[in-house]
Amino acid sequence: MIDTLLIGGKGTIGAGLRTYLPQLDADYRIASADLPGAPDKAIDPHAQREFLDLDASKDDQRLRSALQGRDLVVYLARKDPLTEMNAMTDRVFRAVMDVCPGAVMIGSSSVHATGGAYYGYTREEDSPIAARRFEEVDPWPEPLSVMTEPCPTGDYGVEKAYVEAWCHRLGAIGQSAVAARWGGINDTNGKKDEISYFTVWCHQEDSARFVDACYKTAKAGNLRPSAHYYVISNNTYNIFDIETTRREIGYEPRHNAETMYG
Repeated sequence: MIDTLLIGGKGTIGAGLRTYLPQLDADYRIASADLPGAPDKAIDPHAQREFLDLDASKDDQRLRSALQGRDLVVYLARKDPLTEMNAMTDRVFRAVMDVCPGAVMIGSSSVHATGGAYYGYTREEDSPIAARRFEEVDPWPEPLSVMTEPCPTGDYGVEKAYVEAWCHRLGAIGQSAVAARWGGINDTNGKKDEISYFTVWCHQEDSARFVDACYKTAKAGNLRPSAHYYVISNNTYNIFDIETTRREIGYEPRHNAETMYG
């Protein structure tokens, strides 16, 4: 069994992991630690539903108990304001280091961690990419490298860069850790009325494919230390580097945002 703990697993990303990871490999046994009363966003009736009531920002003892014996930990929880979010990140990563140093740790970052590097393509008032006037884009920009250092433009990006720093810290002491620069994941896996959403869109199944690839690459001893990767579907008009992710961990996304814009 692959004993997995999702910290904040009732949310949109966690709902997808609880649905699709067991479809990829029946050995995944997933528990989700969430705030008491948190709504479950899983739609599929077959999504795994083992829940633990836990406030990861406060209850260190229950957090450490939940981490016992885990093979894979995915940190998805978040809260506001930034100072409290970063304090929770400190608590979670320290507990993982102490309790399950052999576990593979995946920390939730976001494309927003590098917003300063791609907003020019997607947020400018008359950006042809944002407006889907693709015939005007010649040449198409080089995909934003996974090696791009964090360059956030707001508190949300800053909190994600902080998670990335912790993943680097774990990697420096020999623990398998990956920062997932999640794209736009939603619980319906469909179109969202948001500017340039097609460039960041990621199907829940593809997010699970990424986590599965990270775990199995780590277990094979081939995970690059302190890696961070963009987690984007195989979108026709992608502006992010997922080829490095394919090459290094065997990530194979199956979905394309253009199927939602036909």
